Amino acid sequence: MPSLVAEHLVKSYSPGRQDVPPALAGVDLAVWPGSTVAIMGPSGSGKTTLLHLLAGVVRPTSGTVSWQGRDLSSLGDAARSRLRRSDFGFVFQSGQLLPELPAVENVALPLMLAGTSRREAESRAAGWFGPLGLQGLERRRPGELSGGQAQRVAIARALVGSPGVVFADEPTGALDQHTGHEVMDLLTRACAAQGAALVVVTHDAAVAGWCQRVVRLRDGRVESDQARDTEVHGAEVTR
Repeated sequence: MPSLVAEHLVKSYSPGRQDVPPALAGVDLAVWPGSTVAIMGPSGSGKTTLLHLLAGVVRPTSGTVSWQGRDLSSLGDAARSRLRRSDFGFVFQSGQLLPELPAVENVALPLMLAGTSRREAESRAAGWFGPLGLQGLERRRPGELSGGQAQRVAIARALVGSPGVVFADEPTGALDQHTGHEVMDLLTRACAAQGAALVVVTHDAAVAGWCQRVVRLRDGRVESDQARDTEVHGAEVTR
């Protein structure tokens, strides 16, 4: 049974204007627990808008997004923020780490925002540094990390709260091909070890190749939704 379901999603940033097409024009999508889904399409196709709707960052103009049977649109802003902190993880193209905080504190931050004590949050955060190849980098600030290391820290931050879904928006877009391959390898294996679904927005076919399904958008609609024969290679990433 899918845990995340979008039905008849429409999102217009200029409602009522016939000359401005909606960003999304009736999208249906279901995401199963532990699955990996790539969302592809040309610029302006609605990829990032769909990700933001699935994650409850913005509300749809019409249609619904349900997470574990709850309609996200029925929740107020504060409740949706709490749900994003507790149930979802996020990895962005640039990492979006706080430059003034050491890496371990960046990873611990979502736990502290959810009410976990600083000591416990940092202890849980530090547990991710070994599995993700970040040993010894706990006290370094983002400016002292390479691009690949910073994205590994972002992966740890996304997973530290044991989310049900990790949303990744162009997670390798700022990396070279080799480093991007390493990041996707770690991201998919870490999500699999945690039983978290992974939804990736990408323009890169190599990134989509790590996912079990590829959903292609065009002009705000689903053009295709195809399953792939994919398996995660390498050792399991566990804490």
